[in-house]
This record gives sequence, C-alpha cells and structure tokens, in this order.
Amino acid sequence: MGDYDEQAFNRMGRHRIAGRQIDELIGLARGLCADGAISQADVECLQTWLASQSQITDHPMLRGLHRRIDDILADGVADAEERADLFDTLRAFTGDQGALGEAARPTGLPLCDPAPRLVFDGQRYCLTGTFLFGKRKDCEAAVLERGGDVGSLTKKTDVLVIGAYATESWKHSSFGTKIIKACEFRDSGAPIAIVSEGHWKIHL
Repeated sequence: MGDYDEQAFNRMGRHRIAGRQIDELIGLARGLCADGAISQADVECLQTWLASQSQITDHPMLRGLHRRIDDILADGVADAEERADLFDTLRAFTGDQGALGEAARPTGLPLCDPAPRLVFDGQRYCLTGTFLFGKRKDCEAAVLERGGDVGSLTKKTDVLVIGAYATESWKHSSFGTKIIKACEFRDSGAPIAIVSEGHWKIHL
C-alpha cells in the first residue's frame, strides 16, 4: 500500500471511529437528559467518558465539549447555571445529530448577514448559550477586558453573541426566548447585532 493509500485508509478509519463516538455521545446524552435535568454526578460521568474517548480520536466537537466540562468542574462543582447550559447543549445534540460534526454551525440561527465588524469599547454585550471559548464568566471577562460591558438583554444591548453549540433546535432551548426577543428588538429598529461565537472570537 502506497503512502497516499495508507493515509486515506487511516483517515477513513478515524472517520468511522469518530462516527461511533458521536453515536455513543448521542445515546449518553439522551440518558443523562431523560429526567429533565443534569446533576453533578451526570457532569462527572460525562467528563470521565470524554476523557476515555480523547485517547482514541481527537474529534473537534468531543474535544471542545471535554474542555468545556473540565472548565465547569475546575472548582469541583457544577453550579445550577452551568448544569442548565450543559443540559441545553446535550438536548440539542440528541435533537440535531448532524450538528455534532461541526463545531460552530450557524445554520438556522437569525444571525446578522453580513456579520458586522465588532468593537468592544463602550459597547454592551449579552452572551447566551454554551460557548467553546470557555465558561460564561471567562467569555464575559474577555469582553470586559476590551472595554465592553456585559449584561442581560435589553433594548440598550449592542451585541448578542450566541454560543457555538447552538443548533437547529435553538427555539426549544432555554436561551431561545432571548434570541427571539433580540430579533424583535432588531425588527423594531433597535441597532442590535446578533452574531455567532465564531464571529465574536475573531474580533477578540
């Protein structure tokens, strides 16, 4: 087998393994979300599973989720907001399997098109959803460090940033009402920008 053929074979093998990992994650996510909430033990269970999978392949979605959960458990406790965000993420996975293969797919989200150039100094940001960048407080700190302000969604909000794990099922998530409200503000003439985490990160 030539070098090219061997490389192609290895890529196909990794792809099949990654596919099985995604299938397992969907099954695990369904089980964890079955009772309508995520517990501390559930988060720890998922962390253990992801750690074991990282030794097999380096799938970007699994890697990002693993890093996210490591951040959540860095202080040993998954608080209520962190568990709620994780629940939304896992439920989105089970409802939109295709999104698992892409780390930041904006399809179906009411993002500004074209996406505007972002500035931070003097601008008010609202963050919603689950971010690959890290914990919510880390994302907020990134805005504050650059002269921006972070708060709840109001008509004075300049930019709404939607975390990378949002999928087609966003309307059914806990942050869906916030996105809809932002759209209503925008439609009524408020100069609010709705952007993806990926676009926001480019401007950091």
